[in-house]
Amino acid sequence: TFDNFDYSRNAFAVNIYTLAKCYANSFTDIEKERCNSIMFMGQVGAGKSHLSLAIANELMDSGVGVLYMGYREVVTGIKQNIMDEVYYNRVMGRYKSCRVLLIDDLFKGGISKSDVNIVFEILNFRYLNGLPVIVSCELGVSELMAVDEAIGSRLMEMCGSCLVEMKGKRLNYRIYG
Repeated sequence: TFDNFDYSRNAFAVNIYTLAKCYANSFTDIEKERCNSIMFMGQVGAGKSHLSLAIANELMDSGVGVLYMGYREVVTGIKQNIMDEVYYNRVMGRYKSCRVLLIDDLFKGGISKSDVNIVFEILNFRYLNGLPVIVSCELGVSELMAVDEAIGSRLMEMCGSCLVEMKGKRLNYRIYG
């Protein structure tokens, strides 16, 4: 939740907390706009997943449906069942068309061509249909663009000013408290 996010660690934590809280509070006003998404990128332990989930909880408390997608688990499951057309279409349809999709740890671990294809299919549908995403990702913008420019550029456009890169010494609260 927002209540248990420790933003007293540094000024940067205050800024990202404020951005996340503002996004959640203004969601119904921006949902239909082109820039209706938010993404936290970079440093491990900086609070990316925490803030993403806090936003999701806040949205769900106000009646907005959010579907959680743990990237590695979901993509692995899709690849294991890719020959089952019914399963594939059902699962992909859920992630493509839900009101809000939270992708946690996008591109965590090794990234294969099929991983990129699956993510592109989901994000391109959401991009073309103006459907919001909440994303946490350990990659920075340049690293994401190197993985796939089409995915990176769509996310950048969808997020606009709500794209935060968390990089720097002592951001990992698990190590530095």
